[in-house]
Order: sequence, then C-alpha cells, then structure tokens
Amino acid sequence: MGVTAESILSDLKSKAFAPVYFLQGEETFYIDQISDYIENNVLNETEKGFNQTILYGRDAPVNIVLTNAKRFPMMSERQVVIVKEAQNIPDINKEVGQKMLCDYLENPVPSTLLVFCHKNKILDKRKALGKLVEKKAVALTTKKLYDNQIPAWVEGYIRSKGFNATRKAVQMLSDSIGANLERLSNEIDKILINYKEPVQIDEHTVQKYVGISKDYNVFELQKALIIKDVLKANRIVNYFEANPKKNPLLPVIAVLFSFYSKLLTAHHAKDKSERNLASQLRVSPYFVKDYITALRYYSLSKVVDNIHLIRNADLHSKGIDNASTSEGQLLRELIFRLMH
Repeated sequence: MGVTAESILSDLKSKAFAPVYFLQGEETFYIDQISDYIENNVLNETEKGFNQTILYGRDAPVNIVLTNAKRFPMMSERQVVIVKEAQNIPDINKEVGQKMLCDYLENPVPSTLLVFCHKNKILDKRKALGKLVEKKAVALTTKKLYDNQIPAWVEGYIRSKGFNATRKAVQMLSDSIGANLERLSNEIDKILINYKEPVQIDEHTVQKYVGISKDYNVFELQKALIIKDVLKANRIVNYFEANPKKNPLLPVIAVLFSFYSKLLTAHHAKDKSERNLASQLRVSPYFVKDYITALRYYSLSKVVDNIHLIRNADLHSKGIDNASTSEGQLLRELIFRLMH
C-alpha cells in the first residue's frame, strides 16, 4: 500500500505495527526518520537486548535477513530487525534472493517488525518482488523535493515542533541550506532547542543561531539583482568575500542559475499571469512577483547571456581555465556582468 512518511510515523506512534516496512528512494531523510523511530521506540531498553537486531546489507544476504526475521521474540510481544543500507544486500536483485523475499512477504512472522532501509535506489516494480512489496508491505518510496517545495517543508517542519516562522526566516533557511533535509532539520533543531516555550522564528533568530545574516545572504543578493540594485549587490558581495567559509561560491552560483533559468521559462510563457507563472516555474505564489518584476529589467537575450555567464563562473570556480582568481573575485565579476 502506498503511504507517506507522516502516516507511517502516526501509525507507529499509535502502536499500529506492520510485519514488513520497505523504505526506498532518493530522499534518505524520511528513511532515517522512520527507521530511527522504530529503533528507538518500538521496544523498551530491557527488550532490545534480546529482540532488536541491526543488520547491514553488505554483510547480510537474504537468507541471513530472513533467518533473523523468522525468530520468535524472547520475553517480549515482538522483535525488531532493521536492515540498513539494504540496497547493498548481495542477492536482493538476484532471482533466488527475490524469490525468498517474496515467499516471506506472503507469510511474514507477525511478531517481527522487519525494516528495509533501501537508500537511493528503487526496486523494479515490473518484477514480482517490486509488485509484492507494494501489496504486502508498508512501502514508502521517497523523492527529492523540488526547490519550490523547500520553503513549505521548512514551514511545516517548524510548525510540527509547535513553533511558527516568518516568511523571510523560512526563505533564508531554504536558500542558504537548500534541499538537504537532514541539514535543514538539524539547523532548525539547533534554533528551537534554545526555547522552552513556542516563539515565532524570524530573521534575527536565524542570524543568531544559524549564522546566516539577515541582510547579507543569497536571498537578499537575488532581490538586489532582480531590480539591478548595484549598491546593495556590491555590499553583499563584499560581505561574502570577507566571510568566504560561511558563503562559499558554489551554492550562490546554484541559486543564481536556478533563478535565471526560471526567468528564461517566464520569458517564453504565453500566459504571464501570477497563477500560471507560479505553476510553470514551480515557485511559491509569494515569490512569483519577483519574476514578474525581473521580466521588466532583463530582456530575453540578457537572460540567455546571464545563464552563459553563470555557467562560465561555475567552470572557473572549479579551476577550469582559471589559475589564480579567488572565489570573491569571481563572484564580484559575475555580479557586475549580470547587471550590466
């Protein structure tokens, strides 16, 4: 049955357990979140000694996994078997291994929670095992979030902890950290641990506990570029150059490339209404106005030129055709040429 990470966690917290969990896909944050919850909460500390087994795929062919799964619990209602890095099980993609797993799925041991953490890969759903996992196990397939989905995720994660955040604080975290959900959650937790009672997280809070400046960050740099505010852009570049460890060039280039690529799409859109552009660009309706404004400042040919400039800067930052220019100098030249 197809489910979400939230529904799985809700069932686990309600002690509605299933005999087999198959967690697979690109976004490892959810796989770790669920397997960690099972590892830490299904059994108490006394039960874990005899009834919790952690295996690693590279060292556990299918027969070893199933031998552990078929044991019965000792002095406990259930046992837990977690297979981490299950994508490395030597015979999980071989006919014999898949046949053994299919047989187990048809008749699992009800007192066992067997958990597969199958990261960055997905079973072939055209084959018997892939089909059976969907029918017989609690099966979660995770995907990386798109850039436009990150702010909503940040807002939701903060809200799930009983807090709320301003739009600017959410955007600062999203733009500065990107789509790495594990790092995002860690940085948010680092903020929230400082408060015993729920408060509103704003840009000052983010600056204080995460070290992202409320005035000098890639989000503010993009806003300056949108209206060709040369003075503000240069101030931010100066700050980045003076604090290179906190503001490495590659993430800045990635944000700028994404922005001008979407602006190119906006130029080609026949319907330039806010609703249609938000849909086509996959950006929040809150931020689509930035692209509508940028359309007035950047012609189609200039946008194409800027994408070319950003690609060249990316190559130069990696040492290609660049022997000695520093990251700060590369950024300064890039920002100048983007606006002129």
